[in-house]
Amino acid sequence: MSDSLVDVIENLGDVLDATVLRAFHDRLDEKIDTNDLLAELRACEELKNALAARQARLAVAVHEKQQARDVPRGIKAADTARKVGSDVALARRCAPQAGSRLLGLAHAVTEEMPHTRDALAAGVISEWDATALCRETACLSREDRGAVDAAIAGQLGSVSHQRLESSAREHAYRLDPEAVTARRARAESERRVTLRPAPDCMTRLTALLPVKDGVACYAALSAVANATATPEHPRGQVMADTLVERVTGRSPADGAHVEVNLVMPLDSLTGDVPAYIPDYGPIPADLAREWVIDPQQDVRVRRLFSFPGSGDLVGMERRGRTYTGLLAKFIKLRDQTCRTPFCSAPIRHIDHIKAHAEGGETSERNGEGFCERCNYVKEHPDHHVSGDATQTTVATGGLLATSHPPSPPGLPPPTRSHIERTLIDITWAHWTRAPGVGND
Repeated sequence: MSDSLVDVIENLGDVLDATVLRAFHDRLDEKIDTNDLLAELRACEELKNALAARQARLAVAVHEKQQARDVPRGIKAADTARKVGSDVALARRCAPQAGSRLLGLAHAVTEEMPHTRDALAAGVISEWDATALCRETACLSREDRGAVDAAIAGQLGSVSHQRLESSAREHAYRLDPEAVTARRARAESERRVTLRPAPDCMTRLTALLPVKDGVACYAALSAVANATATPEHPRGQVMADTLVERVTGRSPADGAHVEVNLVMPLDSLTGDVPAYIPDYGPIPADLAREWVIDPQQDVRVRRLFSFPGSGDLVGMERRGRTYTGLLAKFIKLRDQTCRTPFCSAPIRHIDHIKAHAEGGETSERNGEGFCERCNYVKEHPDHHVSGDATQTTVATGGLLATSHPPSPPGLPPPTRSHIERTLIDITWAHWTRAPGVGND
C-alpha cells in the first residue's frame, strides 16, 4: 500500500475530515512509477469495499437501536424497518427503496453469511458481489444460506461477478429446489412493464417477463428483422418498429393518439425554452411544438403555464381533506417525482406536509407528492417533515435534508452553490459542532 493511501487511512476517524480527503484527492505524485500507481488503485478499491462492510455493520446497529425505541411504543417491526431503510438512504444519499435493500443486505451479510462478510471486510469482493450472493440465497433457510456461503468461499475474490452469481444460484437449487421453484413462481407474479427516459428524447420501455415469454418475444421480433432488415432499415430499427406495431396495433407511420400534459411558459411556443412531459421529463421546445401542430397526430394538450415574472405555477385550494381531481394532477405536474430527497420514484400519494389533524390546509402550498413508502415513513414519530411546497425539510436520526420542487420551465437552473447550500442540504449533527464546518 502506498504511503499516500496510508496517510488518508490514518485520517479516517469517527468523522471523515472533508479537507483532508479533498487534499488527498487533489494530490498525485508524478514521480511514482506505474506499479505504485496501480498498487494504490488496487488499495483504494479494497478500501472502498472494506468501508462497505463497515457501513453494513453500522446499518444493523442503527436498526437495533431504533427497534429498542420502537418496541416499547408498540410500533410494528415492518414500520421500524421501513423507517430505518429511509434513514440509511438519507445517510448514503440514495433512494429510500435502495436504503431498504442495503439494510436487508447488511443483516444478511453480517448475521448469516460469515465468509461473504469477511471477504467484503477484506476488500476482495464488492458490495455488488455481496448483493448478488444475498439475492440468490434469499429464498433459503438460515442454515442453507450459510451452507451456500461456505461452498463458494473459495471463489470469493478470485472469479468474475457473473460466475460467482451463477455458482450461488446452482448451490441454492441443489440445497432446496422447492424453495427456488416457489421463488420463481412469486417472481412471475411480479412481471411488469416500465418506462424510463433515455438521452436524446428517447425512452427505454422495459418488460420484466418469465424467461420463456421473454425469449419468445425476442425470437418473434428477431424473425421479422431477419426477413426484412436492410442497410437503410437495419435490424434494431425493424425490431423496434415491429414491437410498436404489434403492441399498439398501428404502423409507426400512422398518427399517434396521445394526451400530453405540458408544463411550459409561453416562450415554449415561440422560443427555445423546454417543456415538461410527466413520466418522462423535459423535452425541447421544437418537439413540443411539433406534437401540438403536426396534422398527422391526434394530440390532446393540457397546458400549465408558469406565472409571469416569478416562474411559479398557479396554485389551487380546496376545502376537502383529500387531494383529488385537478388539484392532485396539479401537484403531480409540479413535483414530477417523489419529493423525498434522493428519491425519484413515481408519485403515488398526494398528502399534506403539515398534517390535516394538526390544522394543515388541503392546499397546493401544503400538498406534496410522495411515493407510497415515503408517505408511510413520514408517519413514524421519529421522522419529521416540515415546511411548505416551496421548501420542505426532512429531519431524522440527526440528519437534515431540504428539498424543493423542480424549477418550472423558463427559469434558469439553480447554481452549484445554491444546490450545495439549499436544494440538498445534508448536515451531520456532529459536523455542525466542528469548527469551520456547517456554520457559514
